[in-house]
Amino acid sequence: MHNPGTATPDRFPAKERFAEGAQYIAGRLARGTSGHTHAVVDPASGEEVLTYEPAGMADVDRAVAAARAAFPGWAGTTPGERSDALHRFAAVLADRAEDFARAESLQCGKPLKLTREFDVPGTIDNAAFFAGAARHLQGQSAGEYSGDHTSYVRREPIGVVGSIAPWNYPLQMAAWKILPAVAAGNTIVLKPAELTPLTSLLFAQAATDAGIPDGVINIVTGTGREAGEHLVGHPDVAMTSFTGSTAVGKRVAEVATATVKRLHLELGGKAPFVVFDDADLEAAVHGAVAGSLINTGQDCTAATRAYVQRPLYEAFVERTAALMETVRLGDPFAAGTDLGPLISHVQRDRVAGFVDRARAYARVVTGGEAPGGELADGAYYRPTLIADAAQDSEVVQSEIFGPVLVVLPFDTDDEGLALANDTPYGLAASAWSRDVYRANRATREIKAGCVWINDHIPIISEMPHGGYKSSGYGKDMSAYSFEEYTQIKHVMFDNTAVAAKDWHRTVFGDR
Repeated sequence: MHNPGTATPDRFPAKERFAEGAQYIAGRLARGTSGHTHAVVDPASGEEVLTYEPAGMADVDRAVAAARAAFPGWAGTTPGERSDALHRFAAVLADRAEDFARAESLQCGKPLKLTREFDVPGTIDNAAFFAGAARHLQGQSAGEYSGDHTSYVRREPIGVVGSIAPWNYPLQMAAWKILPAVAAGNTIVLKPAELTPLTSLLFAQAATDAGIPDGVINIVTGTGREAGEHLVGHPDVAMTSFTGSTAVGKRVAEVATATVKRLHLELGGKAPFVVFDDADLEAAVHGAVAGSLINTGQDCTAATRAYVQRPLYEAFVERTAALMETVRLGDPFAAGTDLGPLISHVQRDRVAGFVDRARAYARVVTGGEAPGGELADGAYYRPTLIADAAQDSEVVQSEIFGPVLVVLPFDTDDEGLALANDTPYGLAASAWSRDVYRANRATREIKAGCVWINDHIPIISEMPHGGYKSSGYGKDMSAYSFEEYTQIKHVMFDNTAVAAKDWHRTVFGDR
């Protein structure tokens, strides 16, 4: 690790934990061997937090070798032993909650109140859930399905899992990928986004301190082109789990195909927010603002397309714009801040490009600019509401990944539900109505992995998260996620000790 950057100790109390490097292999920090350096930058100020040496292909090889060496021992532990280890892990995470919250806020620009109340508690809860789930890895009961043979199904760990996590929720994505994999008896190599490696590294260190054996959890921090592609294509990696854009997910699938890996893909989203004319308007307005601006809109489940039935349309636009204008941008560590910056100036400029192009065909009701003054050096962008865009326009069809909500009117229920389904994505959606029949119809007909009714964005460890269509396949969280990281084996017993002879006689005759 080179210079510690400008982050003050109160903002980054865990800084000393990175003194030996930004790779975590076989229970120890190490420097990368890529031959260059990369900076973690505070997006609120543009200042460097620290610089590190990214992983090269040799580092990926070492991490995979460590995971492969650790696999037989970890897979051979009992479910109870893995459960106990994960319970200890959850306790260590809880003890270090403030360190995690501050590191996550610093590297991502998230308001500290968000990381304290959502990201970190959610991660601890995930650890507690999978600690319990580790004891419930079940196959199917034995039965006689063919003559004198008894059959049953075993669920077994797959091997070394290679995972790639995005920059928008680095701590939670590390948890979603690592916890079910190791609970099921696998070992793992995780590549976090090069912009946001801090909390993934702290997560792995906490696992070691909780007694999880060296090599079970490994972190390689590097670029997707060098470290990521090599990890996905590595012949000793049995499964790849990726969260990120649909475009990159397609590349991951292409690389993984060469070694016939199991794939778990959680990709982009463009969540519809359908407001029927009998909805509670004030609840819907507040839900739209919260659902579209969560994590500065950098959330694949964020509300991005609000379809509002015609009688409520103008009032919804007016009140949503007014509420957005009360949202306070500022220092993520300040108590009064509601919204932090985007992850980088590059991402801010990308979002601004979508909005600027939309001015030619839609109405920018509020926002649509970067703030000046004391926020000018950060990657900030004002909450933005766009109205009257066409369904086939760029801002409706493409993932913007910023604090931008697009509002369109509809007339009939049939039209509203059809518009909700009219993008390539299908990760999440919400519908707003007081009518149970309307709401139930929306849950049936909207093609998405999660449909909220009269709410948008909450998730819980016990329930699955994952998409339809171009939003990918496979589930995070829940028992469904746990099963993703197992393979099924059919075991069959001959109960008579003569069946093999009978089968031979049937096939080959009496000889």
